[in-house]
Amino acid sequence: MTTIGDIEVTKATSTRLKDISIDQFTFGKYYTDHMLEADYINGEWTNVQIKPYQPISISPACSAIHYGQSIFEGIKAYRSEKTGNISIFRPLDNFKRFNISARRMEMPEVPEDLFIEGMKQLIALDEAWVPREHDYSLYVRPFMFATDGFIGVKPSGTYKFLIILSPTGPYYNHPMKIYVEEKFVRAVEGGVGFAKNAGNYGAAMHPTAEAKKKGYDQVLWTDAKEHRYVQECGTMNVFFVFGNTAVTPGLESGTILEGVTRMSAIRLMKDMGVEVEERDLSIEEIKERYRKGELTEAFGTGTAATVLMIQELADKDDSLTLPQDKWKVGPAVKAKLDAIREGSAEDTYNWMVPVS
Repeated sequence: MTTIGDIEVTKATSTRLKDISIDQFTFGKYYTDHMLEADYINGEWTNVQIKPYQPISISPACSAIHYGQSIFEGIKAYRSEKTGNISIFRPLDNFKRFNISARRMEMPEVPEDLFIEGMKQLIALDEAWVPREHDYSLYVRPFMFATDGFIGVKPSGTYKFLIILSPTGPYYNHPMKIYVEEKFVRAVEGGVGFAKNAGNYGAAMHPTAEAKKKGYDQVLWTDAKEHRYVQECGTMNVFFVFGNTAVTPGLESGTILEGVTRMSAIRLMKDMGVEVEERDLSIEEIKERYRKGELTEAFGTGTAATVLMIQELADKDDSLTLPQDKWKVGPAVKAKLDAIREGSAEDTYNWMVPVS
């Protein structure tokens, strides 16, 4: 056992990496040798440690299980193809969003040194798990949940914060087919749509499963009032490109997650000379402009998927097919993001945070 800064470190006696090949790095399947864990007790964070990856023990009355106080983030670390050094993509933005989620769910905020420095030390310890191949990365999952062993509807007094790591390859290996959801909703104004809390994803599983039965990859959520306006797409924010203008739903309603990849894509597109509009966008406008030949491409953005093209959009009896030969903006954004993250292009935005 050693101590690095204020974090107690217990190293694993061996690594599981030797038994896993790169082609097995599918999203969320394997985890590295270590994890970070901390407890919130009596109003302060304590017991901060990095230890071998292992199960955790909780009470059957754990309030997170019964009342849903659970939040998380998704972040990626990359190995530079030029230097071999490891950097994390925009972790401070995820840190800020994590605490926005914590406040909405009446949970304690996590200090920056615990979140960022703990993450760096954990990645440095498991640096051998960071892939070198193109389109591969180390997925970082910080999360926090309530731990009171008390069945009663009130905020917990104790919490556990953890970070686990998972090497991953491409999230999807094909363009998406999307189904417009007009029965179920993801979020309502005044709700928790802007927070990255576990319940948002649990509620989405049944509609997504129904869409997959129909042959689609994800659902495109619409607003709760009229089922008229686009919200977000499955686990991603969404963009529709009309000529040289990309349109994405605005964030004013509080029903859409402010994606870190979303804000990165917006910045890149503006610097590429693409006009970006953040506004209400109706399904009818999308279909009308598709019929006029103005809709050239659509894509989703997210940490897991990065930039993923949409090949087909289905709404009622209408099916909108977007030919690949017209895709220009989405692939260009992905290429620029990949180059910055993987170190083949200069990071003029200062988005990459070195681990060392």
